[in-house]
Amino acid sequence: MAGFHRLFIANRGEVAVRITRTCDELGITPVFGVSAADRDAPWTEGREQVVLGPARSTHSYLSLERVVQAARQSGCTALHPGWGFLAENPVFAGLCEQHGITFIGPPAHVMHLMGKKTPAKRAMGAAGLTLIPGSEGILANLEEARAVAEAVGYPVLLKAESGGGGKGMRVARTANDLEQAWSQAGAEALAAFGDGRLYLEKLIEGGRHVEIQVIADRYGNVVHLGERDCTVQRNHQKLIEESPAPVLPAAERERSLAAAVEATRAIGYVGAGTIEFLLDQSGAAQPVLRFMEMNTRLQVEHCVSEMRSGVDLVREQILVAAGHPLSITQADLTLRGHAIECRINAEDPNNDFRPSPGVIREWALPAGAIEGFGADKIRVDTHVRAGYEVPPFYDSLICKVITWGIDRDAACDQMILALEQLRCEGVATTIPMHLQILRDPDFRANRYDTRAIPGFATGPR
Repeated sequence: MAGFHRLFIANRGEVAVRITRTCDELGITPVFGVSAADRDAPWTEGREQVVLGPARSTHSYLSLERVVQAARQSGCTALHPGWGFLAENPVFAGLCEQHGITFIGPPAHVMHLMGKKTPAKRAMGAAGLTLIPGSEGILANLEEARAVAEAVGYPVLLKAESGGGGKGMRVARTANDLEQAWSQAGAEALAAFGDGRLYLEKLIEGGRHVEIQVIADRYGNVVHLGERDCTVQRNHQKLIEESPAPVLPAAERERSLAAAVEATRAIGYVGAGTIEFLLDQSGAAQPVLRFMEMNTRLQVEHCVSEMRSGVDLVREQILVAAGHPLSITQADLTLRGHAIECRINAEDPNNDFRPSPGVIREWALPAGAIEGFGADKIRVDTHVRAGYEVPPFYDSLICKVITWGIDRDAACDQMILALEQLRCEGVATTIPMHLQILRDPDFRANRYDTRAIPGFATGPR
């Protein structure tokens, strides 16, 4: 049905497991590209694999040429990048296309457009999304930054044009702070991305991080799967995601969902993507969702939207890439109840979140949990089992727990029960921190925003 017989998975761990489940359902043979550290890992048992290179990701998972060569030599006609690594690299997407491999994601030129912050803002503003006040484009110099900051009003945020992960960002609360913020943000952006160019936005304080999940085919059909609230973060890394966004007014939800669909169609997007917003709760009669960026890939937290909609987003991705129209329409889609996800990492929250690699001696899922898509109330996405050694080379995520309830309280209670029953012995995990947040009265009552997160995520009180 999908049109692909063999699909190369250019990723590892939980990501690879997620994609494989849908490949099996569609009758597609998955082929894993692995590093030397992941050779014969549990998720590859009984499957084809190609060793890309050494353990370090720069010589394996991040090597464009090695990945494309491995895909071609293994006879794969399609490649799924998952999330992370090369998933949002337009050069990689273009390289796949040049070698006759279908890249399961948006066209390279669309990925390039959305990957640069100021062109993305212009495109999405033209398509009807509300923007954060700031510079029209890249700032030429400090003097221009001063002029824009005076126009939009302090405090302001300087951001890297090629940024991500919080790098190349500095706040200037007054005019006296701007010169130092300019110097520091530019230097960090140049070191991190090889691009020191900056733009400026009004700093919105007291906001909430909200994102809208979309999926589009090449025939102009676009569907949204609702929105997610991802405000609970640490160092710009998401910890807890939920849907629907609890404090988003109904009218603003309806307006923004419709606008996101039209914007996705306007830029010629194909595949799964996420449009990220900041919910501005200051100054207006009603909170407003303001566009920040678009993630041109499937995201870690896509499971939350799957739980509410019953739609397998990986399946839709693969079918769309093979030339099929979307199998769903907006009119047919029903979003049920409330879903929440906790990312569990092998890190020690009592020791400044230091990574905790090592062997997992015991591993047991919560009662009633189902691994992967199709779970009713408790879903666990993981590549882990007893005896697995968490390597020190990669992201420390060991599993995602997703729960569903008729409302937010029910979903949170279900999550607390699931995390209490999840057994992981041998490495430190962030489970205690998640339980602390879920039991926090301010979290349960929605009395928090982007400024309040450190109070949740400081370890047991």
